[in-house]
Amino acid sequence: MSLLSRMSSAPAGHEVAALVGALLAGPGRAEPSRTPAGPRIPSGPTGLGAGAARTGTTASASAAHRPLPELRLPAPGGAGNGGPGAAEAAKSAAKLVTMGSLVPGTVVEGLAGARGIGTAAAKLTPREGQLPLLGVGTSPPPTVPPPATTAAAPVPEPDTAPGAGPRLHSPPVVRDDPDLGEAVNERLVAWAEETGLYPGRLDRVRSADFGRLVMLAHPESDDPDRLLAAAKCALSAWAVGDHHAGGEAEESRADVPGRRLALAHAVADRPHLLPRYAPQMEEAVRDDPVAAALRSALDDLARYATTAQVRRLRHELATVFLAYNQEGVWHTTGRIPPVREYLMHRHESGFLPCMVLIDVVAGYELPESEFADPRVRRAFTLAGTAGAVVNDLYAMAKEDLTDFGLPRLIAAEEGCSPVEAVERTAEIHDELMRAFEAEAAALSPTGSPELRRFLAGTWAWLGGSREWHAGSARHHGAAAS
Repeated sequence: MSLLSRMSSAPAGHEVAALVGALLAGPGRAEPSRTPAGPRIPSGPTGLGAGAARTGTTASASAAHRPLPELRLPAPGGAGNGGPGAAEAAKSAAKLVTMGSLVPGTVVEGLAGARGIGTAAAKLTPREGQLPLLGVGTSPPPTVPPPATTAAAPVPEPDTAPGAGPRLHSPPVVRDDPDLGEAVNERLVAWAEETGLYPGRLDRVRSADFGRLVMLAHPESDDPDRLLAAAKCALSAWAVGDHHAGGEAEESRADVPGRRLALAHAVADRPHLLPRYAPQMEEAVRDDPVAAALRSALDDLARYATTAQVRRLRHELATVFLAYNQEGVWHTTGRIPPVREYLMHRHESGFLPCMVLIDVVAGYELPESEFADPRVRRAFTLAGTAGAVVNDLYAMAKEDLTDFGLPRLIAAEEGCSPVEAVERTAEIHDELMRAFEAEAAALSPTGSPELRRFLAGTWAWLGGSREWHAGSARHHGAAAS
């Protein structure tokens, strides 16, 4: 179910809406230090992915930024993030190693007490007789100072403090510039009208305020052109779901299953047809506003992204289209998926096509060898699924019985009340977030400066997305906060 569909649905019952509103209520604004030249990133990538050091990236050279907040990834569960504290984070990291998320034969040391993306939040070392970590350079890991012997006085965590009400374990928003968000949103609506997306429903596109979403989620850039490029990619991807995959548009319900999704995929990963057939495909794309908009968005993105970065997005789009097809089958057959299957679906159908542009919008490039590393992929997709669960919580504040949101599926599978299902969904979200924190903390000290920046950007993206969902829910009367 699309974001636009959820906004048009009626509010859910008062008790559920109030609980969702409390969960989505933001944890406040971050107060990061500002520097004259924006985020300070050490030169020369080292460690994980060092062999793929950049040989010249036009994306980073062309970026123009004003002084922006320096992004830092907090220590897992550190104070101020509503987390369980450093000791619990250390246990989580050790459990992840046991589960095999890190290379077998490694140990995680020194996780407790460390803070900040630039510090050694964890120390990865191979056990005696084991091979080094896959992709890790030869530079020795940074020294981790031992934790203080005197424990600090306990501080009530934001999500459990008396009278604070329920809270998701989520980052605060880093930057909020309403004027910038509005400027991007108006340009996005104009582009949607030009390409033919959502005919007769552009007022809903405008009220969705996707310009605000990209402004909040990409705090490293105040370039409206770059933010608009990201917003175009997001809106065109969501339009594929709305128009062609069992969404709200009438043509999606009457369409031959998969035919238009196949055309959208052909735009994302262009086939090389014989000369006598190629013009027919071009005509099909021109006659389909969604396919034409997707091509326009990808062409615009190529002005700022490297070939590898565009390829990244094409892969994520193909995965999302596969998930759209799965959801279309659920709708047409009336099948209710189990929670396990739905979580797999959300791994594929979440916000990864948006999140994969973090470095593009910020004007640098995460080396492909690091982005493709299984450990980085795990951390990134954990964050992506957590972001998708936030969207499902927002959906639960809407009364739409056709939605396959996680809370509704939990209620059906476990036989619990809607309120209990929302609370269980929030627990799943928090488990995902804490797993991401532990993974990011383990990767940070051994990765390149670009990887540390990308992980911090992922953290900031999640905070911006949650802030946008909370504001959208309040604006449409779905949940009071």
